Amino acid sequence: MSTRTIAGPPSLSATVTPPCFLAIGPLAEDAIVDAVRSAKFNCYAHPVGILPARRAIAEYLSHDLPYQLSPDDVYLTVGCNNSIEVLICALASPGANILLPRPGYPMYESRAAFINLEVRHFDLIPERGWEVDLDSVEALADESTVAMVIVNPGNPCGNVFTEQHLKKVAETARKLGIFVIADEVYDHLAFGSHPFVPMGKFGSIVPVLTVGSISKRWIVPGWRLGWIVTTDPNGVFNKSGVSDNIRRYLNISADPPTFIQGAVPEILDKTKDDFFSKIINITKEAADICYDRLKEIHCITCPHKPEGSMFVMVKLNLLLLEDISDDTDFCLKLAREESVVVLPGVAVGMKNWLRITFAIEHSSLEEGIARIKAFCQRHAKNH
Repeated sequence: MSTRTIAGPPSLSATVTPPCFLAIGPLAEDAIVDAVRSAKFNCYAHPVGILPARRAIAEYLSHDLPYQLSPDDVYLTVGCNNSIEVLICALASPGANILLPRPGYPMYESRAAFINLEVRHFDLIPERGWEVDLDSVEALADESTVAMVIVNPGNPCGNVFTEQHLKKVAETARKLGIFVIADEVYDHLAFGSHPFVPMGKFGSIVPVLTVGSISKRWIVPGWRLGWIVTTDPNGVFNKSGVSDNIRRYLNISADPPTFIQGAVPEILDKTKDDFFSKIINITKEAADICYDRLKEIHCITCPHKPEGSMFVMVKLNLLLLEDISDDTDFCLKLAREESVVVLPGVAVGMKNWLRITFAIEHSSLEEGIARIKAFCQRHAKNH
């Protein structure tokens, strides 16, 4: 098989830097500059974060909740990955286990493996818009289960859970006596038929630990400012010691830069709706392009059109291809022959699937999928 070497490869795998067609607003830039020049934030911050930033995040998230969060419900972290690290360590204990979605974001598995916290996977159902298989959750949980994780809007699936489904998740978790960790790093990045609904809305049913950040909604992943929020009107986390464990871990963890914390109140309060609308419109158009072009590829099936985040999961039909043994082999040969990078599904728990991101310029997205189509045509059986 001949190999094509093409300069400037489009990556449809991961969003390492902000897509250049999604530029941050000048207000966020000005807020950072003002915070630096004020000389008020050239100091170490409190381990849980400075009060004005925590207060601003509490007010920002409370807009979507039936009750008011307080600054004491908010803990600042070095991005959402650090939030995951803190929570996994805070919840771990000898013999404990945690329930994770399949497919899912692999940082949870990595952190759990590092501290020997047992992982059990429940399924997301492609034919039902990647809803949680609640029967599998119930079958997996036991007296040593500490929490279940949901990612909404979904990475890697591009799904957005309905309010009704989230309520069922909360009721199931309450029945099992476990917490819910809600990964909402893509909060409000929803552009389909279902609006984003925070899991914290059901905090009166089950205690919720929400992780989020400014990285995706403001398109600034390199700023590394994230948070953990306890949505727990019944005070379960304080009684159980979970809040104390979070604070203890943050005492020995790195802090987000203080000047970025100092800019947060202005960023959250003054960013205009048209900034978010522009991002939603561009991302929706990219999702439409991705979905429509992928439908033209004979060996790929997309069970659910992406409605949120920046990703979509598609299934490979290897019976229609020759010289391709599995999803990893597909991705390696695609990169070598077409200079296109996508993520094999096995990396997120789904063998012989692919995760594709559409968070790139529309022209590069079109070209990348066209190259995937050409690759599949060359490797088609009896082509």
